[in-house]
Amino acid sequence: MLENRYEKEYWSMDRYVMGIDEAGRGPLCGPLVVACCVLPINYVNEEINDSKQLTEKKREVLFKQIIKDAHHYEFRIVSPKQIDELDIYHATQKAMDELSRSTGIHAVTLTDAMPLKRHDTIDLVKGDAKSISIAAASILAKVLRDHIMMGYDVLYPQYEYRNHKGYGTKRHLELMDEYGLNDIYRYSFKPCKDRQLKLF
Repeated sequence: MLENRYEKEYWSMDRYVMGIDEAGRGPLCGPLVVACCVLPINYVNEEINDSKQLTEKKREVLFKQIIKDAHHYEFRIVSPKQIDELDIYHATQKAMDELSRSTGIHAVTLTDAMPLKRHDTIDLVKGDAKSISIAAASILAKVLRDHIMMGYDVLYPQYEYRNHKGYGTKRHLELMDEYGLNDIYRYSFKPCKDRQLKLF
């Protein structure tokens, strides 16, 4: 069960807590998806955990439950082109910073180890394993990104995105060698740079 130290502290003062997390920093293609989630004060759902610790089926169920229960949630979808322009770290930071300022809700912001510009932000190492707000955001981001990659699998079935979701698996690298790079790749990432001459 998550410790929710900061939720307990700020909820006891009747203050909202916003969790922010992302999915897709590591893949070679597809978007980065960043989500924020503000849960109701004193919210309890013992099934919510770091998205990486949950099965795909459980994430899908929790995605719907979080959407239904959340006081507020919102997404930023960062394109491969934006990632190439800013680099993945600063693209992530920019999207999180925008989300932290966009809601109109006065909330303490918790991020998963990402410092932001606003003063009332706490960046927690392994925050998605400590905070229900960050864990909820991680589930929202992960499920939405997986859905986007499944859509790309329909557009580009030869790349088998349904299986690897854009991560640099051995099979994915083999398919990149075979088919070249399409327009959803992150050309600033080394495995993509190494293959740019095969662009079609």
